[in-house]
Amino acid sequence: GKKSLRQRAVDELKHYYNGFHLLWIDTKVAARMVWRLLHGQVLTRRERRRLLRTCADLFRLVPFLVFVIVPFMEFLLPVFLKLFPEMLPSTFETESKKEEKLKKKLNARLELAKFLRETMAEMAKRNKADTG
Repeated sequence: GKKSLRQRAVDELKHYYNGFHLLWIDTKVAARMVWRLLHGQVLTRRERRRLLRTCADLFRLVPFLVFVIVPFMEFLLPVFLKLFPEMLPSTFETESKKEEKLKKKLNARLELAKFLRETMAEMAKRNKADTG
């Protein structure tokens, strides 16, 4: 069934709390990585990607905080998320948004694989025609 207004508000507050908590954890880990970088250690590719994602999330947090702090502006948040879909920090994404991104990425990879397969088949035909 449909959730009550109170339950939806509680769910949204939990979502924001969990998002801020995850961002805080990511920030602490990123600070340790920066400390390691400053002391001459090399980061792995995975660590580098996590550091870049966390820095991008911190920069996205500034406009997002305006919506959280200013009273009644959170009602405009869905409108701005439609206009600027990457405005939300990654720790605040819902599972459905993550699945949607994965589906788009998979479709793009499938299209690329299809293109490459067709190209290889065309090249094989040309080589067969040249040698035969």
